[in-house]
Amino acid sequence: MAERRRAEIEAKKAKLEALRKARADRQRAENERRQTEAAGASVAARREVDDLVNALVGSRGLDSGGDVTPSSSMPGTPPRQSALFYGTSALSPSGRVSRQSDVGSDRISMGTTMVATANAGTEHVMERTLTPRFVPDLIDVEQELFELPQRERVIYNKEVQTTAVEVETTELSVEDIRQQLQRERERELEAERAVREKELEEESIQLDKEIEQEIRELSEEERTSILTAPEFLDFVEQSSKIVQRALNDGYDYIRDYTVGTETNGDDSEGRRVKRICAFYDERYGKNRSITDIDWSPKYPELSVASYNKNPAALNEPDGIVAVWNLHLLERPEFVFHSQSDVLSVTCSPFHSNLVFGGTYSGQILLWDTRSKHLPVLKTPLSAAGHTHPSTDGTVCSWLVDMLAQPQETLELIHAGHNKTGEVAITTLDFPDNETTTFWVGTEEGNVYQANRYDRAGAKAGLNQHDIYKGHAGPVMGLHFHPLVGPVDFSDLFLTASVDWTVKLWRAKSLAKPSTTAQTIPPIYSFDEADDYVYDVKWHPAHPAVFGTANGSGKFELWNLNNDTEVSAVSTSVGSGRAINKLEWDRKDGRRVALGCSDGKLYIYDIGDTAIPRESEWTDLQKTIAGMVGNSSQTNGVVDGDATRIIAGR
Repeated sequence: MAERRRAEIEAKKAKLEALRKARADRQRAENERRQTEAAGASVAARREVDDLVNALVGSRGLDSGGDVTPSSSMPGTPPRQSALFYGTSALSPSGRVSRQSDVGSDRISMGTTMVATANAGTEHVMERTLTPRFVPDLIDVEQELFELPQRERVIYNKEVQTTAVEVETTELSVEDIRQQLQRERERELEAERAVREKELEEESIQLDKEIEQEIRELSEEERTSILTAPEFLDFVEQSSKIVQRALNDGYDYIRDYTVGTETNGDDSEGRRVKRICAFYDERYGKNRSITDIDWSPKYPELSVASYNKNPAALNEPDGIVAVWNLHLLERPEFVFHSQSDVLSVTCSPFHSNLVFGGTYSGQILLWDTRSKHLPVLKTPLSAAGHTHPSTDGTVCSWLVDMLAQPQETLELIHAGHNKTGEVAITTLDFPDNETTTFWVGTEEGNVYQANRYDRAGAKAGLNQHDIYKGHAGPVMGLHFHPLVGPVDFSDLFLTASVDWTVKLWRAKSLAKPSTTAQTIPPIYSFDEADDYVYDVKWHPAHPAVFGTANGSGKFELWNLNNDTEVSAVSTSVGSGRAINKLEWDRKDGRRVALGCSDGKLYIYDIGDTAIPRESEWTDLQKTIAGMVGNSSQTNGVVDGDATRIIAGR
């Protein structure tokens, strides 16, 4: 309804604007037409006056030329009245008729015939022809028939014809006529224009009244319906995100580069680790812990975090996944919901808009940033996949576009277990150059190597012979060295455990599978932590750097080329709550994301520590060689009682 009312108002405004524009166009056209008509009327009036003058002058000339009265200017000729005589009758000036008697007369008289000719109205030539005729004897009878008025005698002469008085009078009268006609025309045009202006003004007033009636104060019900409309909420959501991104931009737009050189240096100068920001929204993070984090492979400013259940909010979804933006600190860019706690999350490396999550119920969910909060795909709760938290030793392989059932199912069973052959997996990882072989950490503290398929000398499933034994508690994190730089260290991996230690291992070569049971000890053990170590990750660019996150809320940064006993940096994060996960950004490794149990996601910058020197790879080779050389001292190997860890270095 609001859209229809808005459309009607816009239509009426457009109509009013069109009427005003039409009125302006008509006024402009009327002015142009008036100017044209004024010029044409002036020419036409001038032409009419000239025609009138020519007609008057021409008729008078004809009258003058037709007057047969001899001009007084003729020498020796008195002025006389011109007359033409027919027969023997003549009309006297007094109106009497002089008629000769029809009585015959024997006298013969000379008849006189006068022929009058006019030359240009001024010169008259009289020709007389004398012819003899018989003149009878007549009796004169006088009788007054009627009284004719005395005809005015008009005498034309040069002075009268050449005077300019009449011409001047004619010109003045023509000008007066022209002005009068023009004034009358202007009055008519003004009247028409006034009528049109009045009509337009009335229509404009009517439209204004209609618009005022439409633009009125909304009622509370109408206001509520507009504010709760999905279209309005989407508009506010998107627009406010854009504004907040601009406001969160840390650039100082009014910075003066000509001053400030004498002031103190940057507060972060000399610090090796600096906190950039902390993501938290009480609506989504209250009473929740972060269970996993990841960075977007395409957009370096985006990170994603998964959350567990809020026990105090029964109406909220049990699991939440939030996508955070470094330019939008107050709220997440996207929020996804789950019916179960989300324990793991990762961004799709091939589709930047897809996010995967593993839930406590055993389902795998797929969210799309182009969709709403709910997942677009999910695995079924069937016996073919996971139906409960995955501690039964089952490993499933899925296709992104085929989540109805797993493509592969692998049961990880170890015959050496006392009570059950199932292996409870807590973490797993693939080496960078492998897609079929992976290593898993278990609740018992051991690490095993497993194969997805049968391969030369090894069968699919858990390797029954090689046991990586060193931890006295569940393994919480496992990460292989990235395949970067001139030297290949991809066979090295780190593990973190609740036994407060981090251990460095070398994976056994797949080309030489074991045929008998063999225990593989760690290369080195890092015992600096004072609480559970929940996660460990190699740096993506520096070969000798890795980071750890522990239960005391400390983030520790290690550099094996500098020191193997003490961490290079140890930073307390947030309020001291446990740090569950850490993840390096995929761009250059300068930033690290730390997910805490208080529901906050912290972003730290490690500065120049992320930039390796050319000699780092060769230095690490020497360091590892020294560690392997000291392996005879049973560094970090559990003794026969499996009750304590020998931490000799």
